[in-house]
Amino acid sequence: MNKTNSQTLIAYYSRSGNTGIAAKIIHELAGGDMFRIDTVKSYPSDYYETTDVAKEELRQNARPSIVNPPADISKYSTVYLGFPNWWSTMPMAVWTFLEMYDWSGKTIVPFCTHGGGGPGHCEKDIASLCPGARVHQALSIQATNVKAAQPEIENWIAQVKK
Repeated sequence: MNKTNSQTLIAYYSRSGNTGIAAKIIHELAGGDMFRIDTVKSYPSDYYETTDVAKEELRQNARPSIVNPPADISKYSTVYLGFPNWWSTMPMAVWTFLEMYDWSGKTIVPFCTHGGGGPGHCEKDIASLCPGARVHQALSIQATNVKAAQPEIENWIAQVKK
């Protein structure tokens, strides 16, 4: 597998590390560049406090600032986009990331980790934020199973590449 696929970007937000594990597996299988979406202001270390903050950000339609976003993504034709499912969608920092760029002609391949909620309505949200992009069906990984998800991720990537 081409581990240096210069037309592929794996961009992900990971608070607990689960989505980061999935992103690293995807990187090993699909290659490309990686970008971790990090917020300027950190979320609380307590899970429940974080969910409260995330719910309030969603309610306010907030756009948290992110650290060192890529200046340009024009060289990428495929972007694997990873995130945890927070309140049936992506963390608002992922919304910030998506709104920074022109996605026309690009393929966005979402993957999410979750505690039981599946992908929620992330595909619909991505499509509305990224007009002109092709949004692939999301891969949804139960957070407790992410370390054993490589076979599932391999099958999903094979479908993406068809």
